[in-house]
Amino acid sequence: MDDKAYLRKFIEPGNGATFKVDLDKSIEEYTKIALNADPPQQLGEFVKSDLVDVTTVLENVKLDIRYATKNNFLNVATYSLPKSFLQRPALMALNRANKRLNSMGFGILIHDTYRPWYVTKIFWDATEGAERNFVADPKSGSKHNMGSAVDLTLYDLSTGSVIKMVGTYDEMSDRSYPHYLGGTTLERWHRNLLRTIVEAEGFRVLYNEWWHFDHEDWQKYPILNDKFEDLIGYE
Repeated sequence: MDDKAYLRKFIEPGNGATFKVDLDKSIEEYTKIALNADPPQQLGEFVKSDLVDVTTVLENVKLDIRYATKNNFLNVATYSLPKSFLQRPALMALNRANKRLNSMGFGILIHDTYRPWYVTKIFWDATEGAERNFVADPKSGSKHNMGSAVDLTLYDLSTGSVIKMVGTYDEMSDRSYPHYLGGTTLERWHRNLLRTIVEAEGFRVLYNEWWHFDHEDWQKYPILNDKFEDLIGYE
């Protein structure tokens, strides 16, 4: 940084609270519409899906699957189970990153991985305007729908405490951008450490979400719409 003086920009809520949006319909209505809709048609050939439960591979991993709880931007659960699955190549790459982080005293806390397409449609239908900058358009789908994306953060292995980052998970503000200059020096250092280690193993951070990483093999997989109950039989 240079020696110039900068004005501090305050962005609400800024107190660690989970961002929320107001719903125009009940979650039951959104879900019914989404389940009756069809995922986009895709051209080309894809490899067979090989989704794996992350807890069977990642040592010291913690799960905080927000969409299986009310602690998310919709303030209602959209996942039926607090489970986490990734395509095998992505999971093996994340495992390498996890081992490096473990050696530095950090553990991985996962908020989301594979997401059924119908949930992506719920997110889109429930948001509007600038909020949609932070959700995927169901017409094209999400890397989460392919099982090739992971939302994660760090926790301290010695204490179990979640590491404080510049912004909170699923925060729909400037703080979510990986290059955002606000926050403390330590918060930025932890955010950049996470990015450096995970990207070294074949992931790329999403341009406006510091917690979201797409694996380089995502184009090999189709958009999936399997519910979590259906995936348990894959293990």
